[in-house]
Amino acid sequence: MMRRQVGVLTAGALALSGLAAGCGGAASEPFELAVVPQQLNGFSIAGQDVVFLVTLADRVANSTPVEVFASADGAAATVLEPTLTEADDVAEVVVVPEPASVGGTVTVTITGTRGEVTETAEVSFDVVEREDDRAARAEELRDMFVPWLATNHPELGITPATEWQGTMVSPQWLVVSHYLFFSAEWEMHVEWHIMIAPDDWARIDLRRRFEAVAPSEAFEISSVTEGGEPHEYEVPESIWR
Repeated sequence: MMRRQVGVLTAGALALSGLAAGCGGAASEPFELAVVPQQLNGFSIAGQDVVFLVTLADRVANSTPVEVFASADGAAATVLEPTLTEADDVAEVVVVPEPASVGGTVTVTITGTRGEVTETAEVSFDVVEREDDRAARAEELRDMFVPWLATNHPELGITPATEWQGTMVSPQWLVVSHYLFFSAEWEMHVEWHIMIAPDDWARIDLRRRFEAVAPSEAFEISSVTEGGEPHEYEVPESIWR
């Protein structure tokens, strides 16, 4: 649903001012889009999900909702929860690079429309030849946290029965590995330190999908080898991509 020489990604400016069209009314009110992130922490590989978050940065009361669309060269692009009404609504643009895009750059075009008013933003990222070789370890680490979350943070609604879909990110990061999991409600970022005890920590942070663009919870196991329960950890300021 990513490994060799690190490629530096470029992205266009993704917070654009809306242009009013027509002669007034809710369907002609200007709006502003914000896309997160503006740049990945590396590159992607074919078949893995690259997820961008899109929000309505400035909403005028009683305005018509903004509909979000996306397309990409060399990749499939899908928009989840594409209608933005409130300032805290979040759409997810899921981009899956095709095998033919390996060795090239995928450019994603994200468009918001309200009546005759349209805004367009672009973001680009490189695709390299590599395989997902971290899924099994990421799942194992995720499942070290889930039972503890079910017992100690039942308000999150995460239990051993929660279903997840995973995707590898930042494959060029070797000492610290990264993986993303998505449930119906949550995005879970799993990261772990490839070291021996007592420095073999594992951490997760959680973002509530379709409502937030940054994590709200974070937890750590200080040493996977030595064991011990998870504990609260400093929440990152932004999502990992």
